[in-house]
Amino acid sequence: MTAVVPTRLVTHVELDEAHTTGRQLSVSARLEAELSDGRSLVLLDDRGWAESLMGDGDIRDHLTAESVEEDARTVVGPDEPFGDQTHEQAAAAHWGALAGRLAARGVDAGGPALAALPHAVVLGARLRAWAKL
Repeated sequence: MTAVVPTRLVTHVELDEAHTTGRQLSVSARLEAELSDGRSLVLLDDRGWAESLMGDGDIRDHLTAESVEEDARTVVGPDEPFGDQTHEQAAAAHWGALAGRLAARGVDAGGPALAALPHAVVLGARLRAWAKL
C-alpha cells in the first residue's frame, strides 16, 4: 500500500465583505495541503490581512492578482523570527508545526518536505469579482 503524502500546498483567499470598502481591503486566507489520495487537509484557517489606501481613490486600482497571491503566501508563513530566533529557526518551527498537524491526521511529512512543495494560491469568486481580478 502506498503512503499518502502531501503533493502541494494551496492557499484559498476570499474577500471579507463586512470589512471591505473602496478604500480598504480585508481578506481571509486558508492554507491546505493537497494529498496524493485526492483529499485536502486544512493546515491554517486563522490567517488573513487588511490593507488601506491612503489618500483619494479606490484600492481596487492598486491591486493585481500577483500582489494578492504574494501577500497570501506571506500571511500563511513562515512568520518573522522573534526574540533571539533566526529566520532559519522560525521557518523550521513553522514547517515543523504544520508537519505535526498532518501527522495528527495520519499523514507523514517532514517540515523540509512541506517547505519544498509547490504552493498555489486560489482567489475566491467574491474577491475576484470585487477587485476585478
